[in-house]
Amino acid sequence: MQKIPMTVVGAAKLREELQRLKQIDRPKIINAIAEARAHGDLKENAEYHAAREQQGFIEGRILEVESKLSSAQVIDVTKIENTGRIIFGVTVKLNQNDQIISYQIVGEDEADINEHKISVTSPVARALIGKYEGDFVAVQTPDGVMNYEIIEVLHV
Repeated sequence: MQKIPMTVVGAAKLREELQRLKQIDRPKIINAIAEARAHGDLKENAEYHAAREQQGFIEGRILEVESKLSSAQVIDVTKIENTGRIIFGVTVKLNQNDQIISYQIVGEDEADINEHKISVTSPVARALIGKYEGDFVAVQTPDGVMNYEIIEVLHV
């Protein structure tokens, strides 16, 4: 099985979601199904069918989260020496056209551009991995070539 890189924060969020799904959402939907069953004829009971559909979604998500956690390779970047080299989990400050931007390189499930977290599989992250502070990087994106200067690599 292929290991999936994940930050400590990303793994913790998945464990929290799994706990919520199993301890809150699953019992709630089981009760909803029981209540809908009590209303009689199941063939024409929309509440029952909606609850069963929701149960299928919850059970599927539980399996998905458990699978991701079992194949996760949790990387705590704070325990890795900062050599100025860009690796998974670091936050990198970049200069793009005299504008400073920063991104944390995270696992696919953790990526959120609004939080400045980019997937390790994204074109920008793939171009940055292995580079050092002071390097210049040109990245081919759907919007054209983006040029970055690597200002700082942070292990936070």
